[in-house]
Amino acid sequence: MLNLITDVSGLLVGHATAVNAHTGVTVLRCAKPMKAAVDVRGGGPGTRETDVLLPENLVDEIDALVLSGGSVFGLAAADSVAAALSQEGVGLSLTDRGPAIPIVPAAVLHDLGNEGEKDWADTPPYHRLGTEALDAVAIEFGLGAKGAGRGATAGTVAGGVGSTSINLGENVIIGALAVVNAMGSVLLPDGESFYAWPYEQGQEFGNKPPPPKYDLGDPFPEFGRLHAAGRLQAGTNTTLAAVATTVALTNTELKRVAMMAHDGIARAIRPAHTPFDGDIVFALSNGAITLPDETARFDRASSVARIGSAAADCLARAIARGVYESGDRMNRLSTR
Repeated sequence: MLNLITDVSGLLVGHATAVNAHTGVTVLRCAKPMKAAVDVRGGGPGTRETDVLLPENLVDEIDALVLSGGSVFGLAAADSVAAALSQEGVGLSLTDRGPAIPIVPAAVLHDLGNEGEKDWADTPPYHRLGTEALDAVAIEFGLGAKGAGRGATAGTVAGGVGSTSINLGENVIIGALAVVNAMGSVLLPDGESFYAWPYEQGQEFGNKPPPPKYDLGDPFPEFGRLHAAGRLQAGTNTTLAAVATTVALTNTELKRVAMMAHDGIARAIRPAHTPFDGDIVFALSNGAITLPDETARFDRASSVARIGSAAADCLARAIARGVYESGDRMNRLSTR
């Protein structure tokens, strides 16, 4: 176990980072099509091909998932990933003519206001970054200020990419990946320990317990600083997330897992799901482990509940880990 979402076999992750522009792209590639669902809770999302995954619609599998900086410009990263996969013959073949049609949902965060160089005129870098991230996919990948997390901010500190996993036994594995660009704070009032600290495994985000007493009386602890920094604007703050499991689930069941996994955002970020955030969770299954037959409805439902609960815990940990792994950027931004 690598304590990464790629512990769910068949998933690979790659980053492409535009260092000077303080932005980037992260791609999750599926070795074979994976069942998927999505749940959007934020008030300012930026997405592509999410409606296709709704339970009432036809398509319930994806070939890749793209998470990107760049706001609306970042959606172009999914175009390049889809084109590259199609060239490999990956995707739907609806007729004997024309190219394969990959299903590549995407979600973007707003990092256009950071200190990076954005003078790209009519050639934003995201199409190129999408191709580079796809080329870089692997089982092991970097965390922190990488890929889509390069220019992210979490409250008044740096955000980043985090990932975790858990093995519930009998090869039931759940993993999570988060790109943290939240408006809310990930840190308790001491400024050092994480809201997600009760869920930490080992020392994955510093093993820093909170002080014996702390005040949670303020429901929006960094409102003043965020207002002064211009962060209280629709779409400028987002947590993009994916959770995955080895258990074979239907699209409807994965939708429930995605909904439950959102609790992990609320456990790790305060406040979450605001009008200014574009919070979104994708849920995927590689189908390796079969649950009891559908006739055992309550046994199956209880398994889905257990997976959803584990996904929420993993996502809370991934959020804290992403900020922790940003390291020096966090320290630098927090002193502004």
